[in-house]
Formats: sequence, structure tokens, C-alpha cells
Amino acid sequence: MLSDSLIEPFRARLGELGLELADLRIGGTSHRPLVQVRIEWPPSDPVRRVTVSDCARASRALEAWLDAGGPLGSRYVLEVSSPGLDRPLRWPEHWARSVGREVQATVAGLGRVRARVAAMPDAQTVVLEPAGREPRTVRLADIRDARLAVDW
Repeated sequence: MLSDSLIEPFRARLGELGLELADLRIGGTSHRPLVQVRIEWPPSDPVRRVTVSDCARASRALEAWLDAGGPLGSRYVLEVSSPGLDRPLRWPEHWARSVGREVQATVAGLGRVRARVAAMPDAQTVVLEPAGREPRTVRLADIRDARLAVDW
């Protein structure tokens, strides 16, 4: 479960550390929410990778905010990590950074598909090229559970 109302407060807290929110999931129960936060550094050259130390620093900052009367009460479980190789694509900026890359996604009208992100004409749409099929312009609102594709 993702609580859209919590995205901006989490982004603000991480932004104070120079970090970006890559993903936010709220699960668990109403009495003990499980908060899963994935963090990343803003795009740079060379690419800066998230370290264990970065996760610990972000965790301490988020815990201080949550413990001081944050939106989830005092009984929560917080997990902070990097997005990993198969990072989720949640927001338009993620899609823009992924042009030219392969993704796995569940798309309305296509089902589960692996495709190359061919273009992003605007902040609401992306052009996907599924293997062996014609390119297709898709609204981001019609895409669920999208991740970068990884060949293990």
C-alpha cells in the first residue's frame, strides 16, 4: 500500500540530507505500520551509489521526525534501503532517467510486459517498445508495478 499523502513529507525530510525518495511503501497494520523507504542520490556524473551509511543516516533522520509526532504514530517499523538493480519506476522523473533501458511492467491493455523505454513525450506518457511488437504510447497512470529489467 502506498499512501500518496506521505510522499511529499518523506521527500522533504530526505531532501534535507541531499537524498531523493526512490520509493515509499506503507504496509503492516494500522496499529504497527511497516514503512519501506528506498533512497537514492540525485543524478550526477559520476553516479553516486547509496551506501549502508547513507541508509543509516536517512533512517535516523526519518525516525527523529516520526518519533516527534510524525504521521504514523509511535509504533511503526521503518526500513530504509537503496532501490537496487531492479529499481521501481514510480514517478515521471524515474521514467525520464530510464529512456533507452529495458523495463518489466504491468500495463493496462498489455498485461505483464518487458519493453524498452523508447521516449517520454511528456510527464504523463511514455513510449514502450515491447519485444517483437510495435511501439506503444502509454499513460503512466495505466502502468503498475514497473521496474528496471535485470538479466540475472
